[in-house]
Amino acid sequence: QVQLVETGGGLVQAGGSLSVSCAASGLTFSYYDMGWFRQAPGKEREFVAAIIYSGGSTYYADSVKGRFTISRDNAKNTVYLQMNSLKPDDTAAYYCAAGRARGTYYSKNAYDYWGQGTQVTVSS
Repeated sequence: QVQLVETGGGLVQAGGSLSVSCAASGLTFSYYDMGWFRQAPGKEREFVAAIIYSGGSTYYADSVKGRFTISRDNAKNTVYLQMNSLKPDDTAAYYCAAGRARGTYYSKNAYDYWGQGTQVTVSS
């Protein structure tokens, strides 16, 4: 049974930093591209960042480029999202996802498995 478990969310002031992690089990982690998405109340779930199976390439939404960094440790079956210079607009539930569609990292449809999410709240 595949499980993706996000941890590390919380409350932070604007301009601060936070790191969230996603631990995977039940799949061959190094075969899967990993993505982070977020969903704010009343809004659609949107792409944040992705990293390919090898860690060799990363992709970011324009809204987070230069502020967020995605990384992975295949030995630990874990993907990370380091978030710096946080803004109130970054407030959302953050979800990690695993997929093997290749090349469509921005799309929710590219991912087969999803975590339950972790809440990130940025106060102004």
